[in-house]
Amino acid sequence: AEVLDADAFSVFKESGNIFSPTIAMSFRENILSKGGTEDPMVLYRKFRSTDPDINAFLVRTGLE
Repeated sequence: AEVLDADAFSVFKESGNIFSPTIAMSFRENILSKGGTEDPMVLYRKFRSTDPDINAFLVRTGLE
């Protein structure tokens, strides 16, 4: 869960605007609004268009 959290937040950081309405809407539509209706990894891939990357988590924890 922490890897997904860090990787999802990295999408906002990489955009240069951590309050990006466009990315927030995508997160809302692809993850939050779906609840438990689909496999969480399927929902995450719809939001991120790729598998989660552990590197954002490693940077957050100071391991990289």
